[in-house]
Amino acid sequence: MNLILLFPDDFVEGAGHEDGGIVRLTGRRCRHVQEIQRAEVGDELCVGRIGGRIGRGRVIRIDADLLEMEVRLEREPPAPLPVTLLLALPRPLVLKRVLLGATAMGVKKILLFNCNRVERSFWNSKVLREDALPVPLVLGLEQSVDTCMPEVLLRTRFKSLVEDELADLAAGTLRLVAHPEAARPCPREVEGRVTLVVGPEGGFVPYEIEQLEGCGFSPVALGERILRVESAVPVLLARLF
Repeated sequence: MNLILLFPDDFVEGAGHEDGGIVRLTGRRCRHVQEIQRAEVGDELCVGRIGGRIGRGRVIRIDADLLEMEVRLEREPPAPLPVTLLLALPRPLVLKRVLLGATAMGVKKILLFNCNRVERSFWNSKVLREDALPVPLVLGLEQSVDTCMPEVLLRTRFKSLVEDELADLAAGTLRLVAHPEAARPCPREVEGRVTLVVGPEGGFVPYEIEQLEGCGFSPVALGERILRVESAVPVLLARLF
């Protein structure tokens, strides 16, 4: 945990002030500060308000299951990556890793969609529950010292996504779809916004590639090796930006 992420309910004083206040932590974050960071009264830790600034928190009280800090928020979070990531829904364990990694790299809009080679059971995963989906996103923010939560959208119909939404989602951006059979290599260090589509482990079927190309998406590849989704996403993002 490189940053302690603070939420409105954590503030016991100064909840409405952008520059800080007094916060009280319990649960996972409190245990981490005490057991991993081994903080003592007077120590300062890196903190950030969800959706807001980053700064320092000075420990003013430590009990067995409670910790209080005086918080000063002084700087803005890092700039986001100029990318919208469209990801064919992977298996649950992979999804958690990809969400954490993409969030840590600065992706702020992620759309999870269905296609031919996505197993139906994936859509019933507990990871997609309203109370569970933010968990890997929060871990990604804590890892990368960021405070701005990504937006995650779910789309269960590929045809409707392509026909009704994709043009607006990708308007004004470079449109790319990762496809191992593509002849064109993925570009490097592009300028401007990108809409990046990443398919399932088995890849897209020809019909899906045709539909994406019809929406202006260019298939690109990473070379001869075919990577798993959790490896392909960070490699693609690192090449593009």
